[in-house]
Amino acid sequence: MTRALLEGSEAIARAALAAGCRFFAGYPMTPFTELLEHFAALLPERGGVCINAESELEAIGMAWGALATGARAATGSTGQGIALMQESLSEITRAELPLVLFHMARGQFDYYQATRGGGHGDYRHVVLAPIDVREAVELTQLAFHLADRWRNPVQIYGDFLLVHTSESVDVGPLDFGPLPAKDWAVDGSLGGSGRSRNLNPIGMRKGVKGIEPQSFWQRLADKHEAIAREEQRFAASDCEDADLVVVAFGSLARFARNAVRELRAEGARVGLFRPITLWPFPAEALARAAAGARRIAVLEQNAGQMIDDVRLAVLGAAPVEAIGGISSDEAGFGVGDIYSPADVRRRVEHSLGGMR
Repeated sequence: MTRALLEGSEAIARAALAAGCRFFAGYPMTPFTELLEHFAALLPERGGVCINAESELEAIGMAWGALATGARAATGSTGQGIALMQESLSEITRAELPLVLFHMARGQFDYYQATRGGGHGDYRHVVLAPIDVREAVELTQLAFHLADRWRNPVQIYGDFLLVHTSESVDVGPLDFGPLPAKDWAVDGSLGGSGRSRNLNPIGMRKGVKGIEPQSFWQRLADKHEAIAREEQRFAASDCEDADLVVVAFGSLARFARNAVRELRAEGARVGLFRPITLWPFPAEALARAAAGARRIAVLEQNAGQMIDDVRLAVLGAAPVEAIGGISSDEAGFGVGDIYSPADVRRRVEHSLGGMR
């Protein structure tokens, strides 16, 4: 496909199709609704299926069934809908199914939900937070690759601005390398009790009576430790000599990047660190980037959530302060005053204080 001007919701849907997604189910809730509408329009043209489910519970159940056959499948919602999916999300993780979940939040209030989850047991999801539509196209395709590589759910954490912003993008397929065979899939090709496959979230194995919870949980924990080591992603700019390092993610990081560039041009020693994976959080990379900083400013649109991960990363090496806060419009879509280049610059300048 050549470059085209696409709204974020359409670009993300087209990127998922380019990655081989052929099943999608969801229940409409803005700003996720727009993504669902594009899947409904585009999937039949590719021989795929999109279902407008009765609720988020049915949507994730349908995706679970499609995934079990080996298909690339996805679902999603806003934070409220994803809250309803939490039990299934934890069990899908333990069943080791490669779900891609589009978390189209109404702002940045769902950082805890995305990175900690609300299901039961020890489980983790990779969480990718694109800064713009172009990066969303890449990370959406990467999400399907990582889900298949690790047999683990991957979330794309977007927001109202991402899905409603239009950019010129190329949504051609990307190659991230070979993947293991899906020899676990229940695809109907093997009949009989001796050859059938079993996908379950409690550690049952064929030929073994009962379950082995200790070894089952430990194997999953070892896998998540490997993901944490190998899949950290981040972007850092101008941190080498920075007195102040600003940490921001997602759409809000675009405004932080603009503020840092303007202030740098005026001689201020300020840098930007952007986690692309919210989990695994790139803690060691942040600690290195902020090693010489006199202060770290966390810009996020909530009462303070990512700031916990930032403080754990730097372990008191420099003071960490929140320069974001709660910001919402009348409809609760998280596009209040903080989503303004001028406001973000003012917040960063205030944090610089007497360091300039």
